Amino acid sequence: MMRMKKMKQWTDDEKKQLKIFLFVNFGMTIIMGFLMGFSSRKGNDVTIFASAQMMYPAAAVILARMLTAGKDKKMPKKFFVTYLITAGLALLLTISSVFFSSEMCFWAENYVLMLGSILAWIMLLWEKKEVRDDFGLRFGGHNVKQSFLMMFLFLVLYILRLVLASIPDGLGELKAVFIAPETWITVVVLVINFYLSFIAFFGEEYGWRFFLQPMLQSRFGLKGGVILLGVIWGLWHLPLNVFFYSPDTWIYSILLHQITCISFSVFFGYAYGKTGNLWVPIVIHYINNNMAVVLTQSADLGNQVYRWQDILTALVINGIVFMPFLFTKVYNGDKA
Repeated sequence: MMRMKKMKQWTDDEKKQLKIFLFVNFGMTIIMGFLMGFSSRKGNDVTIFASAQMMYPAAAVILARMLTAGKDKKMPKKFFVTYLITAGLALLLTISSVFFSSEMCFWAENYVLMLGSILAWIMLLWEKKEVRDDFGLRFGGHNVKQSFLMMFLFLVLYILRLVLASIPDGLGELKAVFIAPETWITVVVLVINFYLSFIAFFGEEYGWRFFLQPMLQSRFGLKGGVILLGVIWGLWHLPLNVFFYSPDTWIYSILLHQITCISFSVFFGYAYGKTGNLWVPIVIHYINNNMAVVLTQSADLGNQVYRWQDILTALVINGIVFMPFLFTKVYNGDKA
């Protein structure tokens, strides 16, 4: 299990890394948020901004580590450089979408992320095992059974949340989705697609779970740190709330993301703490983002309309399904 110390002061290097992380991650989010707003007002599809933004957290961590590393510090440079190039190309295509065909740029970005994912797998396998271990990238050395159990548990909880949310309107529609053949065909496709698109989900989890979570927990405690992480993670989505997810009801969208990110932060942190395996929250994040595709047979997540009832429902259901994990041994004491 992963060791998490609490209530310690950050070192000078950690302070530098945190400043670089926040400056790059949130700086890019704010700058691209203005561009997203401009593009949205032009009538463009701004979906491309969402997938590019997923790359910012890991890019910020990588730059922070590179800028504060000593000359003799070994790091997975082949993987890191591959990631930064992929993120840079995604960023350029996103900027281009403001002035040129947003659809063409979006599809080009998909191919960039696919090629980047394939090359990143190769580079990861190329890196030395001890280097992967030092930077949270190791494949082996984990409890495999525990790791798969956490992934399966999240899937069960995700479905439970759907069932609870569907009860007021009846479960007929949800049942029809689960017995439809195309649902299970999509599931098989998504399993394969993970290997071709993991780089974006790695982008968020390397920033939030691997870097920022232990930083916050070391200073604010295991529970306080993970809750604060959820708040920060939710605020990071703000430009997407306003210009992509729900332009007409963006205040509700912001509140909804606070609830979702805090509760997910608790469970993702729990799964990471139980396994010490970063690939577990990466896969869980992938499952969460893509289950909507399975259930709706559509990848369009934009222009949603929310009501205050949706906020209350999310608060109750997420509180029931995910928040109890905050009171497990993972968040109790100095060890997880």
